[in-house]
Amino acid sequence: MDKQPSSQVHRKSEVTIIAGFLGAGKTTLLRKILSWESDLSETVVIVNEFGDVGIDGSLLKNAGSDVVELTGGCICCTMKVDLNQTLKEIRREFNPRQIFIESTGIADPSMITDAFDDPELRDQMDVSRIITVLDIELWEARDYFGPIFFNQLRQADLILLNKIDIMDENKISQFLKEIHEMLPDAQVVPTIHCNVDPEIVLTDRTRTPQLVNFDELAHHQHDHESGEEGRHAKEAAQFPFISFTFRSRDVFDEVCFDRFIVNLPWELFRMKGPVRFRDRTVLVNYVGGKKEWSTWDGEKETCLVFVGWSVSEEETIQKLKSCLKAKEG
Repeated sequence: MDKQPSSQVHRKSEVTIIAGFLGAGKTTLLRKILSWESDLSETVVIVNEFGDVGIDGSLLKNAGSDVVELTGGCICCTMKVDLNQTLKEIRREFNPRQIFIESTGIADPSMITDAFDDPELRDQMDVSRIITVLDIELWEARDYFGPIFFNQLRQADLILLNKIDIMDENKISQFLKEIHEMLPDAQVVPTIHCNVDPEIVLTDRTRTPQLVNFDELAHHQHDHESGEEGRHAKEAAQFPFISFTFRSRDVFDEVCFDRFIVNLPWELFRMKGPVRFRDRTVLVNYVGGKKEWSTWDGEKETCLVFVGWSVSEEETIQKLKSCLKAKEG
């Protein structure tokens, strides 16, 4: 990454922390994030490895982004001072638009965010999100992993429940319900190989939505992967993900529509698009149990895209239509 011009000195860098227990899929997610960006010239990646060799860093260098490897210890303890200093040096030299920190699997995210209590860093950087990748098999055995495991989840803005293709469907529904009950403020999205809509992960809300086509994605992986990864990719192609749309120029009852969102099943983890009410049209963005409403200046019509798995399109649309107001006249 080239050094940035002085005219951008006062721009804050957006920091994303990627957490998750050992083997959950953090590096897989980070590599996918970097593959979405057409221009990595303003991106810095900090990879923390517990050990002497930063293996993940050597893999990520091929993505074209700067990789800073903090080896020999954990960011959250012995390397905390080095992280602080590294962030200051990165800011002074490059003034990046975004920084991704992949923490070691035994790191508590709070000990990483503590580095940003430094007044200099607080003035120059914002921790925009903490994303925790959760191996679904580890949730089943969660009582054995101690407080760090749960802290990684409690502090997350977004939890990717990963590797769902290796778990019985009934257990997935059960686990989603349990996670939402334990962590009601977090977004929870089930994934295979961390395949997820870029808009869910990235903080730039102006990006064009790119909803994942899981069949095409799994086919692509099958062509380029082998061994265990290839086997899971073939299984993913058979997994019951579903995507469908609903369009209408009719007016929705706002109270009913809000109730419709609240009662969506956890398996329906993505819904986005404009919704037309009597006095306005709003953009609704629903991800993993959480919704955002924002202004919409486009066409006065409803156009919603749904993504989930093992959900009934017919039943979902029927419930949605029940919120349409009767036409006058």
